[in-house]
Parts: sequence; C-alpha cells; structure tokens
Amino acid sequence: MSVDLTSLWLTFKLAGVVTALLFILGTPLAWWLAYTKSRIRPFIEALTALPLVLPPTVLGFYLLILLNPEAPIGRFWITLTGDSLTFSFAGLVVASAIYSLPFMVQPLQSAFERVGKGPIEAAQSLGANRLDAFLSVAAPLSKRGFLSAGVLTFAHTVGEFGVVLMVGGNISGRTKVISIAIYEHVETLRYAEAHILSAILLLFSFIVLLSVYTINRYGQVRIG
Repeated sequence: MSVDLTSLWLTFKLAGVVTALLFILGTPLAWWLAYTKSRIRPFIEALTALPLVLPPTVLGFYLLILLNPEAPIGRFWITLTGDSLTFSFAGLVVASAIYSLPFMVQPLQSAFERVGKGPIEAAQSLGANRLDAFLSVAAPLSKRGFLSAGVLTFAHTVGEFGVVLMVGGNISGRTKVISIAIYEHVETLRYAEAHILSAILLLFSFIVLLSVYTINRYGQVRIG
C-alpha cells in the first residue's frame, strides 16, 4: 500500500497553474462586472456562473467537442504546439479554468463592489492613472477578496472529477489527478489506497474552509 505521489503532484500543479491563470484573467473581468452599467452585464454574470449549476459531465462533454483535434481550437493548438489539447495537461488547464472561473470572479467582484468608486476617484483626483489607482488603492482594500478567491479556486480545482475525466481521461503521469486516482482505486477494490487519498482531500478541504471563514470573519464572500 502506497500513496500515489504522481497524482498528488499533478493535482496540485494543475490547481496552482489554474489559480495563477485565473488571477490574470478573472481580475479584470471581476472589475468590469463590479462597475459596468452595460446591458449585457446580467448575461456575462450568468455565463460566468454557469459552471456552478451545470453538471460537470455536461461541461466536460462540450469542452471535449470544442477542444478535440477536429475542432478549430483543437486544430489550431496542434498546429501551434504539435500536441493535442484533449487528453493532455494543457487541456486540463483549459477545462479547469473554465470550471473554476466563478470561484475566482465572484469573490473578487464582491470585494471590488465593497470598495466602491470613492477611493478610486480620490486617487485619480490626485493624479493617479487607472492602473495606479487599482494597484495602490483597490487591490490593497480588496486583499481579503483576493485571498478568498485564490484559496477557493485552488481548492475547487483540486476536487474536480467529471470535467477532468471527460477532457483528460485517465493517463498516469499526464492527466490522472487525485480524484480520478480515488475512483480507480475504488473501482479495483483497493480501498486502502482510496482511503488514504480521500483522507488527504478531506483534511485539505477542511483546512481550506477554515481558512476562508477566518479570512472573511468580518465580511461575506458571495459564491453563487
């Protein structure tokens, strides 16, 4: 009996890459949603939150169709890198980023809304441009939102199953993350190994929730 260290490493590597990517992509989206008056805001908010209510296998199925080598995106990726998006680590990153997007955007949007426009406008009146005002005023005031968004996104990616199985399959050392490893152990009646990995995820999930509640003990992060 041994712990599947390869799956553990691959899982946390995936979660780290997805969290970093969503910080880059999700922050401007959350900022726009917090302050825009555009009529399409409800549509974008609904689209962003869709993974919260859509069954993972449904999302995974459509991503599999979208990313396969015969589809334009999949074909472009093969031309660019020589490798397929489906059944690869890159494909897991794309699928996980889409699936975990609301866990990044919604806490940040709530944090930005709590800050309001007042501090930003005050900084701009003193000569700061929009980027300076964001980095020097909005970001520090939203630090609990950033912490919560990062922790929730990382944890949600660690616990994924349906989406990563549909897009990545079960390739050891390449796409077999910890949730798939647990399923495989149970399927082959290797309950001891499944118990060890499940216990690791259980402890990790508790620590994540404890961290989020501690970070936001004076505020509330909107999820869903």
